Amino acid sequence: MISLESFLVFLSMLGVTYSTRLMGFFALRNRTLSQRAASVMQAAPGCVLIAVIAPYFVSDKPHELIAIALTVLAASRFSMLVTVLIGVGSSGLLGYLMR
Repeated sequence: MISLESFLVFLSMLGVTYSTRLMGFFALRNRTLSQRAASVMQAAPGCVLIAVIAPYFVSDKPHELIAIALTVLAASRFSMLVTVLIGVGSSGLLGYLMR
């Protein structure tokens, strides 16, 4: 069972994450973005994802390196949702099996 403190931290992270999306919406709702700004806004989620997973590329743990290889293979063949599910699932399963 999850502890009350962990649940409150989870709710706090949820609130902070969602509030950043709301602030972006309210800040940009009545503006027309240039083509360059629109391109930057579309590329931002991918950049954040790369920043999160980049440290695993230099990992010394075999299960992380195998999970990255499986995710890269999935990315070349499947949609983003399927790729993320394969990456998270393979990382979790291999981490459990290889420790």
